[in-house]
Amino acid sequence: MTTTYRIAPSILSADFARLGEEVKSVIDAGADWIHFDVMDNHYVPNLTFGPMICQALKPHAKTAAGVAVPIDVHLMISPVDALAASFAEAGADLISFHPDASGHVHRSIQAIKGKGVKAGLVFNPAEPLDVLEWTIDEIDLILIMSVNPGFGGQSFIDSALRKVELARQWIERSGRDIRLEVDGGIKADNIRRVADAGADTFVAGSAIFGKPDYKAVIDQMRLALS
Repeated sequence: MTTTYRIAPSILSADFARLGEEVKSVIDAGADWIHFDVMDNHYVPNLTFGPMICQALKPHAKTAAGVAVPIDVHLMISPVDALAASFAEAGADLISFHPDASGHVHRSIQAIKGKGVKAGLVFNPAEPLDVLEWTIDEIDLILIMSVNPGFGGQSFIDSALRKVELARQWIERSGRDIRLEVDGGIKADNIRRVADAGADTFVAGSAIFGKPDYKAVIDQMRLALS
C-alpha cells in the first residue's frame, strides 16, 4: 500500500507580522497541513499563540482552488481541556496534547472529539509510549517529538527514530487510520530516514520558513520521500 505523506509547516518559524500571507504562501508552495504550536510558559518555557490567532488564520488556510487545509494544533499547555475546546471552536481540525499535561487523558481526548475535532497524543523525547495501550482505540494522531518542546536551537534526537518505529507497530496492531507525525529538526536531508522508521506526517519550521523559496524546500522534501 502506498503511503500518503504530509508536510506540515510550523508557523512558529513564520514572519509573525505577515502570518496570513505566510500561511497562504506556504500552502501555495505545497503544504498539506498548517502546524500550530501553542505554548503557555508553564508546561514549556515559552509563550506563543492563542485561539484568536487560529480563528484569524482559518480563512487563509485553503488552497488557491478553495480547498480547506487542516490546521494541526499542538498544545504544549497544562491544564488541557478548556483551551482545547477554545481551539476547536476557533477552527482547529486536529488537536494534540501531552498525556502528562492532562490529569485525565481519556476525558481530554473525549472532550476534543466531542467538538467534532480529531484528537492526538504527543510524546516528548524521553517519554515512553505506555499510555497508548489504553488510548490507541480513541486517537487519530500520534506526534513524536524529536526535540524537546519549547526550546530553540536544537538538533534532531536520533532515538526518536526507534520511538517512531514502536509507534508504527502500535498503529499497525490497532488496524486504525492514525497519522504518525514527527516534529523537530526535520529537513530534506533526514526526512527519508524518518519516513523509513514509519512516520507519514512531518512538521518543519525553520527548514521551510527560514528559506527564501518555500516551494523549493517542500519539493526537495517530496523528492526525498519519493
